Amino acid sequence: MEMETLLGFTPWPRSGSSDPYCIVKVDDEVVARTATVWRSLSPFWGEEYTVHLPLDFHHLAFYVLDEDTVGHDDIIGKISLSREAITADPRGIDSWINLSRVDPDAEVQGEICLDVQMLEDTRGRCLRCHVLQARDLAPRDITGTSDPFARVFWGSQSLETSTIKKTRFPHWDEVLELREMPGAPAPLRVELWDWDMVGKNDFLGMVEFPPQVLQQNAPSGWFRLLPFPRAEEDSGGTLGALRLKVRLSEDRILPSGYYQPLTELLMASVLEPAEEDAASPLAVLEELTLGDCRQDLATKLVKLFLGKGLAGPFLDYLTRREVMRTTDPNTLFRSNSLASKAMEQFMKLVGMPYLHEVLKPVITRVFEEKKYMELDPCKMDLGRTRRISFKGTPSEEHVRDASLGLLTGYLGPIVDAIVGSVGRCPPAMRLAFKQLHQCVEKRFPQAEHEDVKYLAISGFLFLRFFAPAILTPKLFDLRDQHADPQTSRSLLLLAKAVQSIGNLGQQLGQGKELWMAPLHPFLLQSISRVRHFLDQLVDVDGEEEAGSPARALVAPSVIVREGYLLKRKEEPAGLATRFAFKKRYFWLSGETLSYSKSPEWQMRSSIPVSHIRAVERVDEGAFQLPHVMQVVTQAGAGAPHTTYLQCKNVNELNQWLSALRKASAPNPDKLAACHPGAFRSSRWTCCLRAERSAAGCSRTHSAVTLGDWSDPLDPDAEIQMVYRQLLLGRDQLRIKFQEDPSIDSSPEADTEKGSRAMEGACPDALAQQRAAAARLLEVLADLDRAHEEFQQREQQKVALGPLGH
Repeated sequence: MEMETLLGFTPWPRSGSSDPYCIVKVDDEVVARTATVWRSLSPFWGEEYTVHLPLDFHHLAFYVLDEDTVGHDDIIGKISLSREAITADPRGIDSWINLSRVDPDAEVQGEICLDVQMLEDTRGRCLRCHVLQARDLAPRDITGTSDPFARVFWGSQSLETSTIKKTRFPHWDEVLELREMPGAPAPLRVELWDWDMVGKNDFLGMVEFPPQVLQQNAPSGWFRLLPFPRAEEDSGGTLGALRLKVRLSEDRILPSGYYQPLTELLMASVLEPAEEDAASPLAVLEELTLGDCRQDLATKLVKLFLGKGLAGPFLDYLTRREVMRTTDPNTLFRSNSLASKAMEQFMKLVGMPYLHEVLKPVITRVFEEKKYMELDPCKMDLGRTRRISFKGTPSEEHVRDASLGLLTGYLGPIVDAIVGSVGRCPPAMRLAFKQLHQCVEKRFPQAEHEDVKYLAISGFLFLRFFAPAILTPKLFDLRDQHADPQTSRSLLLLAKAVQSIGNLGQQLGQGKELWMAPLHPFLLQSISRVRHFLDQLVDVDGEEEAGSPARALVAPSVIVREGYLLKRKEEPAGLATRFAFKKRYFWLSGETLSYSKSPEWQMRSSIPVSHIRAVERVDEGAFQLPHVMQVVTQAGAGAPHTTYLQCKNVNELNQWLSALRKASAPNPDKLAACHPGAFRSSRWTCCLRAERSAAGCSRTHSAVTLGDWSDPLDPDAEIQMVYRQLLLGRDQLRIKFQEDPSIDSSPEADTEKGSRAMEGACPDALAQQRAAAARLLEVLADLDRAHEEFQQREQQKVALGPLGH
């Protein structure tokens, strides 16, 4: 299950100013925190997250807070979306939603474990409720814990358990018995409360079971706590509104064997003549997929063919079809066709480490130096320049000259890094560009089209890869935060310049941005160097496919994340908590999590990734420190070992959690539960158990990860999405190739393409296309039946299982 979230503006009618940021929670697990927008009542975040979720996820919540430098941050409001609300429309949610006030009684979380029995004796019926334990309760006290007790209601009777102090993971193991009273059958309700010595108790959540459930199949197991039923309070916009775009992708993935026939058809289609293909799965997908689905589909297809070692033939297949249909070379790959999107996603998936190596040093300089640069007279702020200079108000010409010097000072290293990166560009990308170069050169051999073969490559590499990464570094993992307005403007100017270089100067002096003219001499000098770079880039030996069969996008030895963390010393007896954590530099690859005192330090310690059994958050109360995580490892039959690491903020914590969980995803024997506290003073700080070997008291969250370029390949999930897309075109394929070919029954939007495919085809070709279409329809029908069988089995399991879980 995947969820994509895009955050937008949040204007609200308040006087004064605010420093808003947003927190995203999935079932009370914080998965993201936006940047703080300082001094704004109408912030724009524009942040997008892809979150991988477990199938039993329930709801998504967005909290808007006002950051305070002193004291606690103020909660402005929240939006809570149930899974049902998100999936009500297949397109997801894309709208403004009013913020609601945060009601403490509605902020419940966690689960309770119960075993209920209905008994009968000579005195009548008796309900026996065994209250065993609860986990992950909401912290209601200032210490980050609660003092929970349970209250059981049946009819007019109620009983309470004892109160367990200072824990969110209470173990009661108490049996409460209630006698049935005269009257209609009553539901069973179990409420959890936080006991307070002063003031009223705080509500922690409840579960309720109707009489028919108690009679037919008495509940036993873990149950999610719910708030009191009440209507959602609409603030009417008085707290502001949040622009959200949320889409949930949920699907049933069958065992690999079921997808083998469709996978074989896809692989075979890229080895056939692309120009004559009209009925293969790829041809159908190319013709039918539109909009946002095209980018998602391109990503899945690229990953699928990468995993099979056929990314090169796949991209070449799409390229040949695109080039064949193009008559004007000026429009080549300018649309968001499947070929364009596939190459774009291929570069992101294969070339991200290369991009970081080329651009990160200069991007880091721009962020750190925060120089004021502006060439557009309409946007120049001479007063802003005066504030950083003590020589009086400079003229417009002076600002332009200073900005030109700064821009070329950044552009020079960028161009140097790009043109000097031939040897560092991934071989798979170079082979793909070589195929593209040859295909375009063959299609447009005329002298007047000499630049087209260069523009085809630079259009992808510069306009769809380097320039977007310079413009929005956070979206390419070059920075952890979005740029401030001044830095954003500097990045925009640099991105425009790189875009002009990628266009080989064809647009210079044209359009509305004549104020870029002072940069033209530098850009023209760079273009000749870029041509030479592109010639070198495609001068690569080998006609083999771009890549070999793989299970991951990056080699196991490649570093996927690195940086400073604070590591807790082993058994720091007598040390204060803040002295027990030492700064260390960490590297994570698919093989090891290693660390040393500094990046230059030669002596390293390492933890094999294959030994990792769980990667989880640690409660703040365990060490009185925020943003702490734990890595639980176990070598063979040895004893488990826990390493505690502190991150500098919640986003860094989420990124490390996600990276470690994905790196260790293939490991067997992952823990289903662990302790979110620490074993200190002879007991666990979370559940207060005195045995170090006590079973974990909180569920692990190994399935909750942030999606990014380093996600492991998942061929079954990728082919499942391809199958879903092909279903959308099944009827059209049936009409086109299984009815009378002289009758054009295709939808209006595809009439031209369909008629072209049929008119120029000889009878033998038509027969082959019909046979291919029939085989594809047969494979889709087989997958339909497999899904129906699995769904029936799941429904039978639900019908036989206990109710209320």
